[in-house]
Amino acid sequence: MVRNALGQVALEIRHLGKSFGAVQALKDVSFSIQKGEVVALLGDNGAGKTTLVRCLAGIHQPDRGDMLFNGQPVQLDNPQQARALGIETVFQDLAMVPEFDIAANLYLNREILSKNPLLRAIGWLDKAAMARQARKSLHRLNSRMPDFSARVQSLSGGQRQAIAIARAVNWGADLVIMDEPTAALGVEQSAQVNELIRLISSQGVAVLLISHNMQHVLETCDRAVVLYQGCSVADVALGDVTKEHLVALITGAAKAA
Repeated sequence: MVRNALGQVALEIRHLGKSFGAVQALKDVSFSIQKGEVVALLGDNGAGKTTLVRCLAGIHQPDRGDMLFNGQPVQLDNPQQARALGIETVFQDLAMVPEFDIAANLYLNREILSKNPLLRAIGWLDKAAMARQARKSLHRLNSRMPDFSARVQSLSGGQRQAIAIARAVNWGADLVIMDEPTAALGVEQSAQVNELIRLISSQGVAVLLISHNMQHVLETCDRAVVLYQGCSVADVALGDVTKEHLVALITGAAKAA
């Protein structure tokens, strides 16, 4: 599936590098993502995917290279700074509190306080407002929840992913990074997540997808950037490659044309 990107670069990475002592996790990574585009980040274990995602999320700071976001050079010193710029990351564990309900997880660490000055001063939450906004956010993603008061631990894997994606795009994100979003899901729930990815990209959000599922990548993404031993070795349109060639690029058995 190929969409028309919006012609505006959301993220550009130039010659990024990151070392941990004597270990070079990232040696030379360069690529870009346009708004409205879905790009797969592929690589074998140890290729540097996790380190790169952590750099983009503000968890690690690169040692060298440049990152440009919406055309402006950025230095991400912490995750809060990344989120403030419009970079949201949905990690594989989803970072949810199972005992909390849908709205509480959607607004985790971004709770809406009461409009009453006295109640606001003591940190009283406006739970009704959070519930209303949660419904709107999930409706935007065409996600139906059986009961908004239900605890997240009672929901399916696909429903939990929908909440995590809604939380990411709810704050005006320009780039959403998704780490193995369908790894623990069945066929039907994986298809639902694919639809969510297509929907948010159609709304102009750039998506960087990390996945080992080649079929998922081919069905969902426009391009693939391949990392090998800390370097970006291929940037290919998925309409131009086969699944077998992608695997060969990942393992180092083939080189990009």
